[in-house]
Amino acid sequence: MRITRNRALTWISAAAIVTGGAGAAAVALAGQGGSPVPPSFAPIGTYATGLTGGTSAETSALAGGRLYVTNSTGNSLDIVDVRDPSRPALERRIDLAPWGSGPNSVDVSGGLVAVAVEASPPTAPGRVVFLRRDGSHVADVAVGALPDMLTFDDDGRQVIVANEGEASGYGTADAVDPEGSVSIISTKDIGRRAPSVRTVAFTAFNAGGARHAELPSGIRLNGPGASVAQDLEPEYVTVTEKGRTAHVTLQEANAVAEIDLRRARVTRIFSLGTKDHSQPGMGLDPSDRDGANLIGTWPVRGLYMPDAIASFTVRGRDYLITANEGDGRDRPGFSDEGRVSSLTLDPTAFPDAAALKAPAALGRLTVSTTDGRAADGEYEALYAFGARSATIWRTDGRRVWDSGDRIEQKVAADQPGAFNANNDTNSRDDRSDNKGPEPEGVAVGRIGSRTYAFVGLHGLRRQRPLRADARAVGEQP
Repeated sequence: MRITRNRALTWISAAAIVTGGAGAAAVALAGQGGSPVPPSFAPIGTYATGLTGGTSAETSALAGGRLYVTNSTGNSLDIVDVRDPSRPALERRIDLAPWGSGPNSVDVSGGLVAVAVEASPPTAPGRVVFLRRDGSHVADVAVGALPDMLTFDDDGRQVIVANEGEASGYGTADAVDPEGSVSIISTKDIGRRAPSVRTVAFTAFNAGGARHAELPSGIRLNGPGASVAQDLEPEYVTVTEKGRTAHVTLQEANAVAEIDLRRARVTRIFSLGTKDHSQPGMGLDPSDRDGANLIGTWPVRGLYMPDAIASFTVRGRDYLITANEGDGRDRPGFSDEGRVSSLTLDPTAFPDAAALKAPAALGRLTVSTTDGRAADGEYEALYAFGARSATIWRTDGRRVWDSGDRIEQKVAADQPGAFNANNDTNSRDDRSDNKGPEPEGVAVGRIGSRTYAFVGLHGLRRQRPLRADARAVGEQP
């Protein structure tokens, strides 16, 4: 599930719209104003797509009493009337087949709806389709390969698109690895003339390129035979409130790119580093075979690898917040994922290796097979995919705050039967060995005088509100 930068949060005093699984649920919000009472939620209505045999209602955007919902199954966009949130009703279903093979993202601004549609095959250039709010076609333009997420800037004059450019494989006869890129589309005079598209590429960072030396240490570049531009796969975009800068997650590379929107140029790339799961408050449950919800500290480092990113401002300073899902490269011809039990651990770094490799300990945990590996093939450190958390960063990449193991702890306390559940089988503890609660989506909004981040969990299909105000960004080290 990918959760779009949801403009529903501007409407949050009335209702917020959440999507996931086979439908979209409307929830009412309590605890308004400056009251210290935390927000609480109660379902008041549900919209079911009626589509079966795959996935639907993956992303959504809200505007003017209408909810726009993308469906991979059926390759369509639903326009849902939610003026009465207790009775959402399908107004129109739009077939997106004329523009590609499946939608990945939707956003709304003013009178325009923008939908990112991938091509068939997804390694070919995708398209962004512009519709009026009633669903009638306005324009469409070509963008990069696999447009994974898009967002309007705050004044609606531009759409910024993260073109993931995911490889179909490595080293096989039919493997294609397109370059990742970011498209900036002007909506000025749209409908009277074709939208203009500027492409932000990463080719200057390739080996031998003019900016290769600017790559930060710690950035993950491990696709066999891939250039830097092929390995950098833009996943998600946020635009700061002043509308001049975008920040784009490069998930598999464990990095974020900052983009100057006026110059259509990468300003810098910063690596996000790792989280130490051996520290108190930073634990995890690493096993689906321990028979319980057991969160503890372990000698593992988490690669943040965020999917979604959002931005907010406190006291005039911009901050970023990420949902640290984690994602490896698992493609035909190459995979960087393996269980700890299959690795040879360095006896100096892991004197208790035999105990750690037990199924109820770290043995079942999926980790990177390319990070932490010494020249002799032994692993001196273990790096798990994702940090099982949400993190607040300064816009220069400096980490300000991390939710630690609070998400796992909260789910274990409030919904123990859904702890680290797989969204397919809904089996408790089934995802503990692989990303745990899997924070994937994040949106930011104000409730009264407070700013909250709403973090979507991939497996659990839930959102967790976290405070993201001056107290959270107290600039602690």
